[in-house]
Amino acid sequence: MATQIESARQGMITPQMAAVARNENVSDEFVRQNVAAGKIVIPNNVNRKPNPVGIGKGLRTKVNASIGTSSDIVDYDAEIRKALAAQEAGADTLMELSVGGDLDRVRREVIAAVDLPVGNVPLYQAFCEAARKYGDPNKLDEELLFDLIEQQCADGLAFMAIHCGINLYTIERLRKQGYRYGGLVSKGGVSMVAWMMKNGRENPLYEKFDRVCAILKKYDVVLSLGNGLRAGAIHDSNDRAMVQELLINCELAELGREMGCQMLVEGPGHVPLDEVEANIRLQKRMSGDAPYYMLGPISTDVAPGYDHITAAIGAAQSSRYGADLICYITPAEHLALPNEQDVIEGVKAARVAAYIGDMNKYPERGRERDKQMSKARRDLNWEKQFDLALFPADARAIRASRTPEDENTCTMCGDFCASRGAGELFRKDLSGDKV
Repeated sequence: MATQIESARQGMITPQMAAVARNENVSDEFVRQNVAAGKIVIPNNVNRKPNPVGIGKGLRTKVNASIGTSSDIVDYDAEIRKALAAQEAGADTLMELSVGGDLDRVRREVIAAVDLPVGNVPLYQAFCEAARKYGDPNKLDEELLFDLIEQQCADGLAFMAIHCGINLYTIERLRKQGYRYGGLVSKGGVSMVAWMMKNGRENPLYEKFDRVCAILKKYDVVLSLGNGLRAGAIHDSNDRAMVQELLINCELAELGREMGCQMLVEGPGHVPLDEVEANIRLQKRMSGDAPYYMLGPISTDVAPGYDHITAAIGAAQSSRYGADLICYITPAEHLALPNEQDVIEGVKAARVAAYIGDMNKYPERGRERDKQMSKARRDLNWEKQFDLALFPADARAIRASRTPEDENTCTMCGDFCASRGAGELFRKDLSGDKV
């Protein structure tokens, strides 16, 4: 069976491509051409066929939510609730990143619970299994790793973050630059680096990249090239180790596309705002405009408890400059395993950020909704304001909790409502498009 990219190259418009075109209000042919070029990916699985979501050039910036158990907290029902909460809050994709409990069970139950494309990081389970089986994750057998990738694809995952870009040369860059201020922060990345250093061997995911692609291609699963050496601190952003891994991932994206596998490139991490544009331009140039999946990015290191805000600021910039998929950050980042409310807050903050970015990335089509909202506020049309809001239920609830005496105003201004006063003064001057 042909993958999305293979079908597109053959001139075929798949049902997934047609659905993406309808959802994005673009032509089928636009989607087909960009899927064929590797500039749009559609996370899919021949065993499941999740809701079609297009990620890439000319499309709305998408939001990913991540959930999963930890070694301290294993609550399968809670993970299902978080998955459903993320879907209800408007996430476009979901990553199941469990490292505690029965990993097969939680993955399968999450996939069954939602309609979203679900992804994961197969290294997590691989090293967990090796630790349980041998008492040492560094005794991981590479055959176990490839078998797990196949098994997880068969379960219905639509995309996988696989750390193919870490190799011995990349690790040498890390050593020669004198390590880092923030160290290494990717669980999968650290585990693979430890395995390579302990065994004195090359990363099998890099060494046998064609085998990785062959497995994912079999199921039409998107290969998201993991960012295992991403910066976990502002002062590590765009250092030599991170850029070296990005360079390798961009090369691999090109190779994977040639093999007929859909490819996504992952990015950092912690990035100051003045480096966001350069990072994205570099990725797009080196990868042939492959879709870019930004993890955050967190824009300052000093706001634990509010990192959904620091990430939203970075995400808005990332979306503006061309990032295609944003991984949400929750208020619990750096502090604790997110709960259901954290997930909701994280998704909503990321959705606002993506919307702001898209307003600037696509100004010709991205600002009409804001114009209509402005007119509804001017005219004190509350129902229309709610209809246009990103989160209507939240807006209604806030207003209902503090009902004004005069329903044409709000309790912030009351009798001193500027919109009402100005409207009375200038109503006769409204004409044309401003009505």
